[in-house]
Amino acid sequence: MEGYHKPDQQKLQALKDTANRLRIGSIQATTAAGSGHPTSCCSAAEIMAVLFFHTMRYKPQDPRNPHNDRFVLSKGHAAPILYAVWAEAGFLPEVELLNLRKITSDLDGHPVPKQAFTDVATGSLGQGLGAACGMAYTGKYFDKASYRVFCLLGDGELSEGSVWEAMAFAGIYKLDNLIAILDINRLGQSDPTPLQHQMDVYQKRCEAFGWHAVIVDGHSVEELCKAFGQAKHQPTAIIAKTFKGRGITGIEDKESWHGKPLPKNMADDIIQEIYSQIQSKKKILATPPQEDAPSVDITNIRMPTPPSYKVGDKIATRKAYGQALAKLGHASDRVIALDGDTKNSTFSEIFRKEHPDRFIECYIAEQNMVSVAVGCATRDRTVPFCSTFAAFFTRAFDQIRMAAISESNVNLCGSHCGVSIGEDGPSQMALEDLAMFRSVPMSTVFYPSDGVATEKAVELAANTKGICFIRTSRPENAIIYNNSEDFQVGQAKVVLKSRDDQVTVIGAGVTLHEALAAADLLKKEKINIRVLDPFTIKPLDRRLILDSARATKGRILTVEDHYYEGGIGEAVSSAVVGEPGITVTRLAVSQVPRSGKPAELLKMFGIDKDAIVQAVRGLITRA
Repeated sequence: MEGYHKPDQQKLQALKDTANRLRIGSIQATTAAGSGHPTSCCSAAEIMAVLFFHTMRYKPQDPRNPHNDRFVLSKGHAAPILYAVWAEAGFLPEVELLNLRKITSDLDGHPVPKQAFTDVATGSLGQGLGAACGMAYTGKYFDKASYRVFCLLGDGELSEGSVWEAMAFAGIYKLDNLIAILDINRLGQSDPTPLQHQMDVYQKRCEAFGWHAVIVDGHSVEELCKAFGQAKHQPTAIIAKTFKGRGITGIEDKESWHGKPLPKNMADDIIQEIYSQIQSKKKILATPPQEDAPSVDITNIRMPTPPSYKVGDKIATRKAYGQALAKLGHASDRVIALDGDTKNSTFSEIFRKEHPDRFIECYIAEQNMVSVAVGCATRDRTVPFCSTFAAFFTRAFDQIRMAAISESNVNLCGSHCGVSIGEDGPSQMALEDLAMFRSVPMSTVFYPSDGVATEKAVELAANTKGICFIRTSRPENAIIYNNSEDFQVGQAKVVLKSRDDQVTVIGAGVTLHEALAAADLLKKEKINIRVLDPFTIKPLDRRLILDSARATKGRILTVEDHYYEGGIGEAVSSAVVGEPGITVTRLAVSQVPRSGKPAELLKMFGIDKDAIVQAVRGLITRA
């Protein structure tokens, strides 16, 4: 077989011994913690032993070295065996395994990136393979390096559609540096898995998605060595028939043991039994990697030139996003773009035209697109920007949530927000997206209102840690800022003010332009309003909002193309809560909308210039 050299009997026995030590470590850790998943660990013991001590190439004292092979534990509940591996490799002290799940330890119940050997957090099942696809795509097409990516999945998570989105992606892009290992241990959390041990069905499914698929005895180190030694020009799926709780007498292949540690007396007996099978205490040294990954610097990426817009000219912020991203692509060859077959609507097609080798078409699979972006961003290899209709990011909320737990630096641009998209109707209108992205920990939410602000948002997002969301609109609106205008995260803009402003009106995107139009109408009635552009909805410029409110008799009016819940109005309300003498009145979309012309819909849902005029009059009259 091409590239395969059968290990000698001594090496095979050493791998068996290693697998049993990993079993012992997993059982000890979970019993000490009083919780965890020892049976899920034990089914994967031989897989992990062969992977880390025969197949993979890495530096055990430098887990995040860019040259290392990558490993993703998609079945994150088997974290104790991952920790046992790194103790076996000498990176963790073995005694630390006994601190599993303690508040004083970094060894959480599921893998998280505060552990140097964890690139992406897992535990919400079905997401590891998508991230592994991003790592493999980066290795093959951007780094052009020899490191490989290994992903261990459980059979329970193979019911998740996101797994098959990732399988399709890897097949389409022929990610021959990606190896998925399916731990088919037959049992799920509460029941057997739907296919149990129908190995041929798993094989046919993988092959249908363009993978080379091989069935192995997952407890035979020799079969695993052989399977990992095959080189193919397509992604490889190693379908390992295993037994849950392997090596635990009386529990192996039995239901009702998922997520249950062994009681101490039982654990002691089982450990003694497993220990008696170990022939040598000698540990296998890891094989170092080939050092051919390029050196990369993604810090301080700046636009090559300032914006070149003209005040008064009209452009949709979605188009300004595409132009800005293409421009940023000239500043760094590590800026990449991903899209879900909406590139001619989000205008990421401008980036594709100028930088075709750095554009990843993810097709209509938004969950996988986010996971791929997270994988691409690991180890600071790239600066990914994903785009689709903002409404369609809602189906990827779990992936976005896990990206935040992964401390990932990914940028997401959602276009076609609000009722202002018009005739397409409510299924295409993002009206929950601000609420969703505001709730993500450490996120930054940009809502630019013209082309200049959009270009600045793209540049800032590339240099801002955490999850960044840029909300863009479909209608064309006037440029209101000079090209030299300075924008910063958390700094709002006073777009219009006078000495005797009566109300502070806060709008963003289309509603900022409606507020400016309302100001013109109110001026004829000798009523002046102060108009604020928040620029970032999170963090919000609390100080400027409060200063403006105090200068306008404590009156704030928010207007937004979003539902009432979780949007600009609630963000402003929470920013000023407890401040004496300040009232917030909110205008937002109050029910599920319908098709219509943009202007008709803004009017119908009370967020157009006339609604603002009426609300301002009401506030003044009430006073």
